[in-house]
Amino acid sequence: MTDMAGPARGRHASARRDGLVPKLLTVLRQGYSLADLRSDALAGLTVAIVALPLAMALAIASGTTPERGLVTVVVAGLLISALGGSRSQIGGPTGAFVVVVANVISQHGFDGLVIATLMAGLMLIAAGAARLGSLMRYIPEPVITGFTAGIALIIFSSQVKDFFGLSIAHLPADFIGEWETLIANFGTLSVATTGVSLAALGLILALRRFAPKVPGFLVAVVLGAVAVTLLQLPVATIGTRFGELNGAIPVPSLPVLSFSRIAELFPSAVTIAFLAGVESLLSAVVADGMTGGRHRPNAELVAQGVANTASALFGGLPATGAIARTATNIRAGGRTPMAGVFHALFVLAVMLLLAPLAVYIPLASLAAILMVVAWNMSEMDKMRHLMSAPLGDRFLMILTLVLTVAVDLTVAIGAGVVFAAMIFMHRMAESASIAVVPDAAEETDTRASLPPGVEAFAVRGPLFFGAAARLSDVLDQIGQPPRVFILRMEEVPLIDATGVAALQSFLRRCESAGTKVILSGVKPTTRDVMLRMGLAPEPGKVAFVPDFDAALLRAAAVPA
Repeated sequence: MTDMAGPARGRHASARRDGLVPKLLTVLRQGYSLADLRSDALAGLTVAIVALPLAMALAIASGTTPERGLVTVVVAGLLISALGGSRSQIGGPTGAFVVVVANVISQHGFDGLVIATLMAGLMLIAAGAARLGSLMRYIPEPVITGFTAGIALIIFSSQVKDFFGLSIAHLPADFIGEWETLIANFGTLSVATTGVSLAALGLILALRRFAPKVPGFLVAVVLGAVAVTLLQLPVATIGTRFGELNGAIPVPSLPVLSFSRIAELFPSAVTIAFLAGVESLLSAVVADGMTGGRHRPNAELVAQGVANTASALFGGLPATGAIARTATNIRAGGRTPMAGVFHALFVLAVMLLLAPLAVYIPLASLAAILMVVAWNMSEMDKMRHLMSAPLGDRFLMILTLVLTVAVDLTVAIGAGVVFAAMIFMHRMAESASIAVVPDAAEETDTRASLPPGVEAFAVRGPLFFGAAARLSDVLDQIGQPPRVFILRMEEVPLIDATGVAALQSFLRRCESAGTKVILSGVKPTTRDVMLRMGLAPEPGKVAFVPDFDAALLRAAAVPA
């Protein structure tokens, strides 16, 4: 036994030590070959081709300029791969942030977004250092699916204007008002813009179906730019809306900070940190499933924190692990985190060398890209699957979706988690039971094995505040108080303060009725809680015994 315990402790200690160590450092220690370099460079180039148009499209959809999306890929993408806890993670701007970023910019300006992202980065670093990475896994699936689908619907709605070339000066921020404005102005549709959008959308879908290895986003952007330029179509482009792109990485700078500004932006920072943490760990889990590896969640959170802090200082956007780009990296043969580093360096090279050509990219092509992103984010298959789940799960998903669209993401996530906890507590309370011992399944005559004047009930399930109220009903079920009451607790895995209080109240009622109580089979962890809260054995009042047989012997010895 001792021989096995030593290595086990060593493994656990090693896991704790390695919990914050970047996977890249582990890979380099193990040895990095020329074959690894070739595979990672090719995978990085493949992912960069996907990331280039997507980063610009996400930045525009977020209400800022396209080069900020590229800066995010370069700065945050490099740091997420270099410092993260996954071999395959690719980081950068994602669709999940579009709604949050757009809201923060519209209400607080871009400086407000920088401050919120800085705070979110620090929160993520603290969460990783505090080893909270594993807690992110407890966010319920219906909540994640609901707010992801809500974000997808908002992204889709935000792209209708550019997809059809509608002449609208300003779209309302609220979802209903936005659609009312879109419908009222649908008569201003541009045939040329709609044609480019539909052609780009059809091309992306066709390539996905018949040539999945071809980078459909990039092909759609390049061909759209060529068609609009050569045919001189009246279609809005990056150049007509934003002017020339700045191909240089900006100098890092700190925003002006104040306590009032920090307090004002704190809720947005919490939302950004939550999204970055959850999506990055979900992406890492997907990567583990594809590669058979195992990521380090706390190292991943620290990397996300450092990356978001740096991205904000360089004028970029919030970033996280991107599931689709991570999967692309794995399929393209990426072996180590160096693939993500290469992806960032390739995007940097394009920024420095080809930024002037970006002015020709039609916004219609980018709108088509985001329509595809929105559809992928909606996860319709998962939503249909969850609609066959229990009522509570369906309610959670729909509630989170509606609140995301109708109110905002912060409220949606908060409400979703709170209702999920309430549903969980209700289910746990329902699973707990207090039944007569022995019951009909154990013995035909339910009273035959009990001495005269002895009653026995078994508690099954956790005795916490959701189920503790049932304990007070036990004596009412009996009628005449017995001289001895046996409460079997072998199947009570845990007890909380409310459960202890309910048990103490039960004991007081028994004491006032002259009934002695015997608690049998109390688990050590449950007993420790009870003892710490003052519920201890008292001669003549309450006794603790190891099992039901011992309880019967003790009850038989109690004088009538």
